[in-house]
Amino acid sequence: MHPIIIFSYKMDFSQNNLFGYIEDLQELTIIERPVRRSLKTPEEIERLTVDEELNDIERAVYLLSSGQDIQGTSVVASLPVLMRQNPAETLRRVLPKVREVLPVAGVEMQLTAAVSLLTILQEESISIHTYSHSFLPIILQNLEHRDAGVSNAWLETLLAAIEALPKETIRHEILNPLVSKAQLSQTLQSRLVSCKILGKLANKFEAHIVKREILPLVKSLCQDVEYEVRSCMCRQLELISQGIGTELTKNVVLPELVELARDESSSVRLAAFETLVNLLEMFDADDRSQTVLPLVKSFCEKSFKADESILVSLSYHLGKLCNGLYGIFTPEQHLRFLEFYKKLCTLGLEQENGHNDNQVQLQTLEQEKKYISVRKNCAYNLPAMMVFVDPKNFNLELYSTFFCLCHDPEVPVRHTVAIGFYEVAKLLNTDVYVIHKELVALLQDESLEVLDALIGHLPEILELLSTGGEGGGSDSKLLNFPELIPALTRAEQRAATSLKWRTHEKLLQKYACLPHVISSDQIYYRFLHRMLTIIMTNNVLPVQKAAARTLCVYLRYNRKQEQRHEVIQKLIEQLGQGKSYWNRLRFLDTCEFIIELFSKSFFCEYFFLPVLELTHDPVANVRMKLCYLLPKVKSTLKVPTNKHLMQQLEMCVRKLLCEEKDKDVLSIVKKMVLELDRMETSLDAFQKRFYENDLLDQQKEREEQLLFELEQLEKEKQQNEGRSTSMSDKMYEKKRRDSKTAATLAKTIPMSVSGNSSAASSSKEVKKSKLVRSQSFSSQALHSKYSNIDKCASKSSSGYSSVSSVGKGSMFSFTDDSFRTRPSNSSGATTFSSTSSLPSSSRNTNNSVDHKSNGSKESHSRKEKQEVQLLELRKEWIYTKDRWGQHG
Repeated sequence: MHPIIIFSYKMDFSQNNLFGYIEDLQELTIIERPVRRSLKTPEEIERLTVDEELNDIERAVYLLSSGQDIQGTSVVASLPVLMRQNPAETLRRVLPKVREVLPVAGVEMQLTAAVSLLTILQEESISIHTYSHSFLPIILQNLEHRDAGVSNAWLETLLAAIEALPKETIRHEILNPLVSKAQLSQTLQSRLVSCKILGKLANKFEAHIVKREILPLVKSLCQDVEYEVRSCMCRQLELISQGIGTELTKNVVLPELVELARDESSSVRLAAFETLVNLLEMFDADDRSQTVLPLVKSFCEKSFKADESILVSLSYHLGKLCNGLYGIFTPEQHLRFLEFYKKLCTLGLEQENGHNDNQVQLQTLEQEKKYISVRKNCAYNLPAMMVFVDPKNFNLELYSTFFCLCHDPEVPVRHTVAIGFYEVAKLLNTDVYVIHKELVALLQDESLEVLDALIGHLPEILELLSTGGEGGGSDSKLLNFPELIPALTRAEQRAATSLKWRTHEKLLQKYACLPHVISSDQIYYRFLHRMLTIIMTNNVLPVQKAAARTLCVYLRYNRKQEQRHEVIQKLIEQLGQGKSYWNRLRFLDTCEFIIELFSKSFFCEYFFLPVLELTHDPVANVRMKLCYLLPKVKSTLKVPTNKHLMQQLEMCVRKLLCEEKDKDVLSIVKKMVLELDRMETSLDAFQKRFYENDLLDQQKEREEQLLFELEQLEKEKQQNEGRSTSMSDKMYEKKRRDSKTAATLAKTIPMSVSGNSSAASSSKEVKKSKLVRSQSFSSQALHSKYSNIDKCASKSSSGYSSVSSVGKGSMFSFTDDSFRTRPSNSSGATTFSSTSSLPSSSRNTNNSVDHKSNGSKESHSRKEKQEVQLLELRKEWIYTKDRWGQHG
């Protein structure tokens, strides 16, 4: 019973479910029907079959005569090929058939024919005279096709032909018929086509012919009853003005533009405004101030009130407009246009009071899109507006606007700001530091599109920030912007966690510029190990290669030998000897970049043998990739210096030839052996054949040697600075103790010396206390002096002897009797044995100071030489780094 129950539970054959199954089956049959219908019947197959013995011309004639539309379209598409192979027969037999078919052909064949005729014109397979005789009538015949797309395709072909056709042909075949085609009695499509042809013809004839035969038609079409024709003709006025010159433009075109700018149709007004902006350079100051400026002010006033349709175009052309009218602006007008631009930059955003611009009526979706477009155009025009206000006034006039655009809630606006960020930074020049916070904000933007737009010019932006806009040649770093380096690391991490690997690859490639703008230690601790991690863990091959190349650039410019050795060791152990064959493949990619960026000797010293060890790799793909790399590996060798490495290479190649079991690897090895045999090994001496490569390699070696010399010199400088610092600390302590002793003695001597006889009757406790204090001072001074002498003894023997003489017979070597008073009945002063020694002690002290000052002068001169040498090395290093950084 249980199996029956289970079966009934799984399959329900009730009436409702049966109907469901039947419906599903019917759907399946419906799906299959088109497949059956697509099969051709024997009659259709017979009709589509063509005799294989027919040549190309005969087959084309046959298909155009009795074939189907798709076959005829194929013949029309092959017209350029037929014209190249057999132009005479094609013109004689195929082209007449094409002329017969096209009037009744479908849209697809018409579009194909327009493209084919344009291709024949561009390839110049026949003379222009033959083309105008054979193909121009076909173009003119189909120019007014009822389908707008087909008509535009034929029009593009005709406009391209006008560039190449002779003037007489244009005049008789195109211009003369155009007079009737432009009349009001013709169709709308015919008049629109006439407008575009007139714009093209204006540059083909002299000014007097244009004035007599073309300008009357232009005026007529500018006054057409259809707004589409007026708008189309208005957009052609720019081309016509270029053909007729400044004078006729002022007298004929400008009045038409003024009238069209007041047209009842918004599309016509928009066309007039854009044409007016594009023709600003052709108008003089009077025309700009008396005619153009009032029109522009009128457009600006109406854009917010009655004519929002022009707002997007106005925001797009505002930068060009303001700079074109700059010379005629009054200060009030200048400020007015600047405020208008600022207002457009925040259009549609919430104001400070928390309400929208349109407080009564909610913004529609269309309005929001329009406002976003306006702010995006404002971001595009920011560099032009900076020129308008002068970059020196950026902080005062435009910084707040720039801040708002960088933090705009819409991605397209921030994306446009990121694209133009480099232009802004370039204009700011030495004041570029003002916008570093905005750079950090865009680097941390939530949209990767913004980051992708910003990193296009990231190396140039960082260089401007690091040098302060003063150009290259300086070794300044981004030390004044500590938040920038974390922003760069976070930007890379965000790109790494996204699915947009192309952005990540581009970012890693641009990060190769960092050695030119930040210090070697910062790169080592913040970026270099990250590149190694990406190589080992990322799954996208282009990203891994970009990280490998950038790591090699970092290694090249690293200025500490210990760090370089550590990175090289990690590359060999974790990549070259890694457990994953994928890591070993990436090691070979890294070696290829090292051959490109480093000198030959560098590669031979560190990477040559680890690369050859991969000939024993158990994975065939690794051995195969190694075989492809062998010619580049051999190119790093020099004879006779690297003779032993050459023997190692030959031994590995022989081993591959003899022991390789994989047939694919073996075939590649054989090819590479032939290529290796053809290669010529470079010698240690310069050769004419390899002069450029040898010179480049020599310069790379010089750069690597510079790094080593810089490191050694900086170490010596640090040691000397540490030694001089400790010496100065000791000298300062000695002077402090000496001054303290002298001050104490000055207080003690007057108390122990008395000029009258009453001093002899003083108490014994006082004498003992004085004696004890004098002895303590004497012992302190003596200990201080001799301790300093012992410390300075290693400096110079002469200085030691002079100072030791001072210590033996100077003011600090007092006896006990020196402080005892001699009882006498006379009122004479108490005599001291030290009074006669005071001057001599001062002379001896001065002598010791002279010796020390001479020693300090010598050390100072030595430091100056080291500083000069270090500065010269740094200059040479920066010069070579900048020069080779362009190659890297």
